[in-house]
Amino acid sequence: MGEMTRLFNLDAQLLHDTILMAIAVFFLFMFLSKMLFNPVRKMLEDRRAKIAGDIDAAESDKKDAAALKTEYEAKIRDIEKEAEQILSDARRQAQKNAARIESEAKEEAARIIQRADEEAELSRKRAMDEVKQEMITIASMMAAKVVAANINAAVQDTLVEETLKEMGDSTWQS
Repeated sequence: MGEMTRLFNLDAQLLHDTILMAIAVFFLFMFLSKMLFNPVRKMLEDRRAKIAGDIDAAESDKKDAAALKTEYEAKIRDIEKEAEQILSDARRQAQKNAARIESEAKEEAARIIQRADEEAELSRKRAMDEVKQEMITIASMMAAKVVAANINAAVQDTLVEETLKEMGDSTWQS
């Protein structure tokens, strides 16, 4: 029964080996921590910082994009206002041009009417001159007949007076 005194074979050698093993595991853990865990932690921390920086950059870009969008919308509104102003100016200019063209057309029509009136007056005067010439020709023919018939001057004057009376004073004077 001497062997039963030891519980689970706990003796000094086992305790010594266990303590040495614990110290070795501790130093191995420390060594691995320095060599493996810290670089991995540093890499993870760098990765976390990079992701945070990317998120901050994305938020900054989003704010910049929103500002640019607002600026472009304002520019578009200004452009629309400017386009409306240009169209309004073009309409006013077209109305001015239309009024100017209309007044020029009226002036030209008035000149044409005036020229037509002047030409009509000239034609009327020519017609009157032709009538006078015709009357003179008729009077000359009558005078020739009178001379041919040996009519004296008193008879000739009487014939001219009668012819003029028949034609009318207004025809001769106009």
